[in-house]
Order: sequence, then C-alpha cells, then structure tokens
Amino acid sequence: MRLIIMGPPGAGKGTQAKFVADHFKIPAISTGDIFRANVTKGTELGVKAKEYMDAGDYVPDEVTNLMVRDRIDEPDAESGFLLDGYPRTLAQVEELDGMITFTGHKLDAVLVLTVDQDEIVERLLQRSEVEGRADDTEDVIRKRQELYVEQTEPLIEVYRARGILIELDGMGEVDEVTQRIFDALDVWPQS
Repeated sequence: MRLIIMGPPGAGKGTQAKFVADHFKIPAISTGDIFRANVTKGTELGVKAKEYMDAGDYVPDEVTNLMVRDRIDEPDAESGFLLDGYPRTLAQVEELDGMITFTGHKLDAVLVLTVDQDEIVERLLQRSEVEGRADDTEDVIRKRQELYVEQTEPLIEVYRARGILIELDGMGEVDEVTQRIFDALDVWPQS
C-alpha cells in the first residue's frame, strides 16, 4: 500500500499517519520529523531546513526531494509507505511520480483531512505549548496556512483527476477520524 496523507498543518496528519501505517505495516514517512531530527543533530541539511522552518517557509524542493527519494528506497518501504508532508508542490508531485514509476509501483490513494482553520490554529498553539515547538507561533501557523492554500491545495485537484483522492472530515476525536479513514480504505479499490 502506497499512500499520501494531506491536509493543512495541524489537521492531524501525523497522528493519523501512525495509526494507518501500523495498520498496513508500512512506514509512516514524515518530512517534518526527518527535518526536525536533522535540526536536532545539527546536520548540514538540518541547519538549512531550520532557517526555512523557523520562518514558516517550505524547505526547497531539491533538498526535500533527495531526502524523500533516499527514504523510500530504504528496505522497510519496499512493500509500501505512507507519506506525510510530501508532496507539497506540483513540482514535488512530478518528482514523486518519477520515483514511484521507477520502482514499478503506483500510488494507491491520497487521503485528505479537512478541518476548520480556527481549529487548526488552536491545535497548533496547544501542540507548541505541550511539545515546546518554537516553530509553532501564531504568525508562523498563519503563514503555513497561506502556503498550504497557495502551493498544496492545487495538488488535491491533481489527485482528484487521477481518481485516487479520498477526502475525509478531520474534525472530532482522534479515534473517530481514524475510523473514518479505515472505513474509507476498506471499500477503496486496491490493486
């Protein structure tokens, strides 16, 4: 199973990605987690990524694409994966298409969690307090929302046109959203 989970920052993608990945026994690959790990380790990539993350900007495609390519080439991703936070731009969609086609596979489905914008701001501000994430200030959150609308929302139409888009209500308790995802995937055509 090769999946993408999408939605604006704070929609619950990371939380749901873990449940879905565990269910299908595939790795959840989060660009955000990979960037934060590199920042913590002080790697060259981490230093570059931190500049963009702190400003609320997306890390440039060339850095992100290489990182994702390396990650989906790892042995644990041979039978599938769930991408969280990638692709974010039309150029990344094309790059991912090439990566997956090269392996002889295809995407099975793209999950999109929809949530209320004010709910997102509230969720991210709470997460910032609990996890001590300095990159989650209200200004940065609002900027990420704008970037999502400008750069990432157009991807929804690309995947809708391909017939692999599943839109789900991301509001409610975590277990309710998880059940919606499993219910949708249970009836989803699989190859």
